[in-house]
Amino acid sequence: MKRKVKVGNVIIGEEGVIPIQSMCSIPFSRFDELKKQSLSLEKEGCDILRFAFPDMASAFGFSKLKDILKIPLVADIHFDYKLALEAIAAGADKIRINPGNIASEHLGDIAKAARNHKIPIRVGVNSGSLEKDILAEYGGVTPDALAKSAYRNVKLLENHDFKDIVVSIKSSDVKTMVEAYRKFYAMTEGEYPLHLGVTEAGTAYTGLVKSSVGIGALLLDGIGDTIRVSLTADPVEEIRAAKTLLRCLGIRKDGIEIISCPTCGRTTTDTVSLASYIEKTFSNIKEHIKIAVMGCVVNGPGEARDCDFGITGINGNYAIFKNGKVEKTVKESEIYSVINEEIKEVLKKGKL
Repeated sequence: MKRKVKVGNVIIGEEGVIPIQSMCSIPFSRFDELKKQSLSLEKEGCDILRFAFPDMASAFGFSKLKDILKIPLVADIHFDYKLALEAIAAGADKIRINPGNIASEHLGDIAKAARNHKIPIRVGVNSGSLEKDILAEYGGVTPDALAKSAYRNVKLLENHDFKDIVVSIKSSDVKTMVEAYRKFYAMTEGEYPLHLGVTEAGTAYTGLVKSSVGIGALLLDGIGDTIRVSLTADPVEEIRAAKTLLRCLGIRKDGIEIISCPTCGRTTTDTVSLASYIEKTFSNIKEHIKIAVMGCVVNGPGEARDCDFGITGINGNYAIFKNGKVEKTVKESEIYSVINEEIKEVLKKGKL
């Protein structure tokens, strides 16, 4: 049976619920900027937020953010086990360690402190920091090597009487990442909550594609309990991408959902800009609103039938559809203000 792990007020491992995570890109030395970014991520819908914790001075800023943010905070620890102890004392709701770069004799100290403070540990295995003996055994980074490293380090923590564990097994190679998670899941019979992600996935475009393939494949298999879409971009984009991914899989039912056509030679309005505007402007709406944005009348009314409303371009104008019928037609220059009013009307009805 899968364990459930509590991170602050969030449960990882709860059936049908996939918390979204991200990581701030600003150091504690620039606290005002970090605070602003953290609040933006919380507003956008980040469920669990992680911070680099590279030195003892980070503890002061970390504890200050604990008083400001409502979501759970995670300290990311590398190399020095004393940083883990300091982060736990500063109020971390979870710590993430990569056992491959922390001396094994100090794992007991970390486990004891986490146990005393009743917080979980994420065992974060990455392809870039596998143990030397495992690399030698498997001839490099392979799915089997990653799975074995994760299993070994989970057992090391359990040997210290610590079981409040989340596991991640990340690689920048999508196929390797997917196979490694599947192997670990099979080895442990799905016992441990899994944090899914493709590490160093790339830019907003490439990273989104790689993450969607890797994370999506595993979630469709029923594997995975929390996710991070890692992007070389503003971390707010990670939250938007993750929400969209989970919505596409039917796991989440909140936020704006756009059904839009790829456009063709029949398109006579700027459908591309309109769809992009709606998706970006209303990205932080929590209610589920479904809107069809179509470029012509071929599929417009039909695609909008199960939406809150639909918009179809017709010779420089837009038709607003509801329940498969045209409700009104407006000029292209008016469509943005009309969209705002239509969304307000849906929210006002409180149908959701």
